[in-house]
Amino acid sequence: MDYVKDLRRLVGHRPLILTGSVVLILNEDNELLLQHRTDGGWGLPGGLMELGESLEDTARREVREETGLDIGAFLLRRKFEV
Repeated sequence: MDYVKDLRRLVGHRPLILTGSVVLILNEDNELLLQHRTDGGWGLPGGLMELGESLEDTARREVREETGLDIGAFLLRRKFEV
């Protein structure tokens, strides 16, 4: 997050376009992991990309920081079932 703070010092409150990742984590019963945020709401684990990271690196770091889980390879589903 230091990168974003540094950008803010340079550009003030002007709009920024920032890249980030969120992750859908399902268990074997297809239950979705949500995190309870400090504002009282619920959300997906994820956050902003740091310099030098790939989107996958960002996702892994954010999940580890926010949930304590280490995730390995990503499973990309092309078809979603409802």
